[in-house]
Amino acid sequence: MRWTSWALFATGLVGGANAASLTKVAENFGPNPRNVGFYIYVPDKLAAHPPVLVNPHWCHGDAKAAYAGSQYATMASKYGFIVIYPDSPNTADKCWDVSSNATLKHDAGGDSLGIVSMVRWTLQKYNGDAKRVFVTGVSSGAMMTSTLIGAYPDVFAAGSAFSGVPFGCFAANGYGVWGDACATGKITRTPEDWAALVKAAYPGYTGWRPKMQIFHGTVDETLNYQNFKEEVKEWNAVLGYSQTPTSTTPNTPVPNWTKYVYGPNNWFQAYSAANVPHNIQNQEAVVMSWFDLTCTSTCGSCFSWGTGHA
Repeated sequence: MRWTSWALFATGLVGGANAASLTKVAENFGPNPRNVGFYIYVPDKLAAHPPVLVNPHWCHGDAKAAYAGSQYATMASKYGFIVIYPDSPNTADKCWDVSSNATLKHDAGGDSLGIVSMVRWTLQKYNGDAKRVFVTGVSSGAMMTSTLIGAYPDVFAAGSAFSGVPFGCFAANGYGVWGDACATGKITRTPEDWAALVKAAYPGYTGWRPKMQIFHGTVDETLNYQNFKEEVKEWNAVLGYSQTPTSTTPNTPVPNWTKYVYGPNNWFQAYSAANVPHNIQNQEAVVMSWFDLTCTSTCGSCFSWGTGHA
């Protein structure tokens, strides 16, 4: 079995006495060529212009499992942002399409376009803050996170990926194709070659690039740790940074994890988790801080798209 159910390793359950609940959106919300399911959590008390967090699930999971398997909905109720939980149309294993030419291209189709349509619909319906759209996921959800950050740098302000692979590493002729060579760490490229894949996702785009944060266990048995090294090469090259970290911090956010920071303004972070397998522990507090989602200021001081270095 190539994936282990992340539901078994969920770090928290949604709780509280809020009337808000996970809701399936059945109406037409825009281009969705692969019929990706759309679930949304809108808290009882929204911010005036709410940020939007996208949380794609893992293989063999679904939107409901992602909702129950983290604290993001509870945090949304506290801070007034909206959470989108997409649901993979791949009934065979519920993995995301991170392989097709369409999903790896800006506005070209695939699962990624369906998810972006959810974001655009949500921003319009709820008067959301288009400059504060974020995405985080684990495993296949991490792979979709990288896909969205790479193909839609104009939509997302930042991403956080747990146990994923570089953008384009699973590229193949088809939807939901399993990339065994990538999974086993056999695909290595130069930083320039990785960056070329990302830049080809949106030809002609020369604008602002989102922040990126990655986490990976050193003994990952499903997506080899080599993928962490390749991700570091890829995002540094995309952002124009040196491959040498500007700072290294051991034992953060937990013992035996090491945080590497690249480039100015803390723009790219890579966490190496020693002796941790594929089922890495989610770090919601770190992610919330990275996205600045606890910020509720109305004077423009919260982190947003277009601000900072990239």
